[in-house]
Amino acid sequence: MTRIKLPYGRGVLSTDIPTKRIRGIFEPKYCQGKDQPAEAVTGESAFVEEALAVPIASSRLQELARGKRRIVIISSDHTRPVPSRITMPLLLAEIRRGNPNAEITILVATGFHRATTGEELRERFGEEVIKMARVVVHDCSDQKNLVYLGKLPSGGDLVLNRLAVEADLLTAEGFIEPHLFAGFSGGRKSVLPGIASRDTIMANHCAGFIAHPHCRAGILDDNPIHKDMLYAAQAARLAFILNVVLDSGKRIIKAFAGHYNEAHLQGCRYVQDLSGVKAASADIVITTNGGYPLDQNVYQAVKCMTAAEAICKEKGVIIAVSQCSDGHGGTDFYETFVNAARVEDIMRDIVARPADKTVADQWQSQLLARILLKYNVIMVTDAPREMIEKMKMKWAPSVQEALKMAENILGNAQATITVIPDGVAVIVGR
Repeated sequence: MTRIKLPYGRGVLSTDIPTKRIRGIFEPKYCQGKDQPAEAVTGESAFVEEALAVPIASSRLQELARGKRRIVIISSDHTRPVPSRITMPLLLAEIRRGNPNAEITILVATGFHRATTGEELRERFGEEVIKMARVVVHDCSDQKNLVYLGKLPSGGDLVLNRLAVEADLLTAEGFIEPHLFAGFSGGRKSVLPGIASRDTIMANHCAGFIAHPHCRAGILDDNPIHKDMLYAAQAARLAFILNVVLDSGKRIIKAFAGHYNEAHLQGCRYVQDLSGVKAASADIVITTNGGYPLDQNVYQAVKCMTAAEAICKEKGVIIAVSQCSDGHGGTDFYETFVNAARVEDIMRDIVARPADKTVADQWQSQLLARILLKYNVIMVTDAPREMIEKMKMKWAPSVQEALKMAENILGNAQATITVIPDGVAVIVGR
């Protein structure tokens, strides 16, 4: 037997699997004992300090801050594991070195997510940071605080948060990991979808783009979603980014700072090397969303399913292990599945919908429908069984019970198994 450990919420689920049935356990290099960065020796802050001291294709942030009155730092929301307790104080200190009197606002990039709560802000930044800077949570539907900046390359309206647009200096912090349709997170993504209007986000996440063959994890070239995002970052005058790379323990192992595109591209190449895996297909694929905070809801859990999608044999079974303490994560996403008789109906309606008629959470519904049309999905989760089953998936109380269910579905007690302990951390070669 082989014991596997799967991130789940703030903890780990462990289970035993017959070794002879395992086709592979696919993890990034930092989880394989290869190219292990020495963060335990140098400290996480050192990576950030080094990146800020020698930015890529940019002057130092302290120099950019000189003479600027209103400075905005875009920061990730509660659904992302950005270690802002480490990064934000260093960013603030760097700005203050160049401009002690600047008016600094931290703009929380919620995109289309729910608003980040006060408790979540304190957990993310710490009390000291909240005292040091004004914190504003972006609202994609707040028309009075949104500004029109023209058309995206795709033809959609570009509408962004007024605070960012009117800033004398716009910066952003974030992290880089594979992203299921934007190629990679981080960089330009802080602007779109981070601080964009709901209509701008929906135009960028339209059905045609989600179905595009280059809108996949690890792909930036000829990716139309990425192209729109880059345009938005340039239009917003995003001047400087700090993006970190995290290991499986959510610790900083590398940092990239500087030009919003050049620094991001260097970070993406680093992550590509760490995350790329070539995997053989299996009848059953077990995957997770990497634990908290990315496994807070079913909406986010679709991400790990897309990694499994690239490995699972057609008509096979995907077992998604995700705590989902926050439930489904999107009313429109949930109701799309609840109100449809069949998954085929969901996909037909989405594909037929023009870009300017995109509806809320359509992109995640499209991805889940695509997966459900090819695979059986069993969720091991704290979310209610009724909720999961209404969303056309199966529910299991444990990994072992899910494996029994999968074997029954396949009619094969010796079905092959692949494990992806963190489905959002790998780029699976096709």
